[in-house]
Amino acid sequence: MLIAIDIGNTNISFGVFRGRRIVRRFSCPTAAYSRRKINRKILSRVTATIICSVVPHLTQRLARDLYRLTGIRPYIIGKDVLVPIRNLYRRPAQVGQDRLVNAYAAFFSYGAPLIVIDFGTAVTFDVVSQKREYLGGMILPGLKISLDSLAQRTALLPSIRLTSPAEFIGRDTKNSMLSGIVYGFSSLVDELCRKIKKKLGSKARVVATGGDAGLIGRYCRVINKIDKDLTLKGLALIMNKI
Repeated sequence: MLIAIDIGNTNISFGVFRGRRIVRRFSCPTAAYSRRKINRKILSRVTATIICSVVPHLTQRLARDLYRLTGIRPYIIGKDVLVPIRNLYRRPAQVGQDRLVNAYAAFFSYGAPLIVIDFGTAVTFDVVSQKREYLGGMILPGLKISLDSLAQRTALLPSIRLTSPAEFIGRDTKNSMLSGIVYGFSSLVDELCRKIKKKLGSKARVVATGGDAGLIGRYCRVINKIDKDLTLKGLALIMNKI
C-alpha cells in the first residue's frame, strides 16, 4: 500500500492507496502536527510513501517520523522525484510543488487544456496546455484569510466562520461579510476563467480542489469538476511511474 501526504499551510492530508484507488484518508492541522497523531493511523502493510510539501520546516520532520513508523524512506516531491510536466514558469523553482502535482493529476484525469483552481489557504489558478505544459497561473488570498483579515484589520467587524451566506444582499453584518466573500470570490473565479479561456481556448475545462472548493464551487458557473483528492491522486500517479 502507498501513503501519499500533502503538507499544506493549514492541514496535512494523508491518503492510503491500493494501486490507484484511494481506500482511506485522514488529516490533521499543520500547526498541531505530532508523530503521535499519525502513529495509530499508519498501516503496517505500507510499501511506499511520498510527500508533497509547501511547509519546508515540516518536510524532513514528517519524513523522519514516517521512516520510524514504517521503516521506509519516503520520496519527497521536488527533491527525490520531479513532477513529469514541462514547467514554463520564468523561474521554474518558484512554483509550489503542490501546484505542479495538481496540474499533472488534472491533465491525466480530465484532459487538457485546463484550468486548475485550488481553494486552500491561498487560492491558486494553474493553467495547463494540451501539450502537458504548465503555463503559469495566479495566486490570491484564500477565503478564510480574507474573512479573518476583515476582523483583524477593522474595529467593528467580528470574527466569523466561513459558511454559505443566508442571502445575497446581507441584512446584518455577518451575512454581509459572508455574501461579500462567497459571491465576490465566485464572481472573481468566473471572470478570471473567462479571461484565461480567451487565451487558452473556450473548450478548456475547469477543475477545482482544496478545502473550500465544495463551498465556493456551488456559486461558480465555470467549474466543471470538483476533486477534493486531486493532490493525493497526483502523488499516487507519480509514484506509479517510479
